[in-house]
Amino acid sequence: MFKRLNEIEGPTVTINIEGADVQVPEGETVAAAALVHHLGYTRTTSLSGAPRSPLCMMGVCFECLMEVDGSPNQQACQVQVKAGMTIRRQQGVGGTDA
Repeated sequence: MFKRLNEIEGPTVTINIEGADVQVPEGETVAAAALVHHLGYTRTTSLSGAPRSPLCMMGVCFECLMEVDGSPNQQACQVQVKAGMTIRRQQGVGGTDA
């Protein structure tokens, strides 16, 4: 559904998205990396379990909440990727209460 308009230029970092190691441009947001790598959805709702995906990409809608390096409820559109980062979909409210 989403793809890069141009080839990746400049430095990249390796991150792990749902168990797969991927190369992404340094400084890209977690949400952009998830969308480009066809993650499908980034979280499920706590009540119905419906899948949700990033929407506004500017930190307003909170649809992009993900688990980043074991920490739930991270706004993926506001977090820049770092080498070695582990990213997981968030199930419900995330954390041990999920």
